[in-house]
Amino acid sequence: MLFKFCAECGHELQDIKCGDDDCKICPSCKRIYGRNPIPVVEVLVVNELNEILLLKQNYISEDKWTVVSGYMVEGETIEEAVAREVKEETGQIVTECQYVSSYYFEPKQLIMIGFIAYVKKSEFADSVEVDDHKWYKISEVDEVIARENNCSGMHFDMCKNFLK
Repeated sequence: MLFKFCAECGHELQDIKCGDDDCKICPSCKRIYGRNPIPVVEVLVVNELNEILLLKQNYISEDKWTVVSGYMVEGETIEEAVAREVKEETGQIVTECQYVSSYYFEPKQLIMIGFIAYVKKSEFADSVEVDDHKWYKISEVDEVIARENNCSGMHFDMCKNFLK
């Protein structure tokens, strides 16, 4: 995240060098700001039938499907964020999760922390963030998953090596 003004006192930040990195500093309170990406969990949800749960979120794509993703909140672990986002967006309860990989998403300065979450298939919950949910066979995912301006396709590709 790029700050222009100090979050503590509101003064305009000035550019400085912090070792090899470019940073900003508040001339008033001396707080230093680096270029810190925002952490986001990205989750491929898999049920006991080895089906993949994908989401339709029209604000992302009207014709492609995505994996569960969401911002971490202060005070939670990465695993807690995985379970919370899966439950909020789908109603599914995570029984186990497995770290896969991380990805940097330059357009939004996000660090995507990729997981597989295992669930027992249950009814979907309504979510204001999600327009539709659907279970897919692994062989069907490639043709429907979002790849352009989105990390879902890359995450799915990485997860294929880890699926049980």
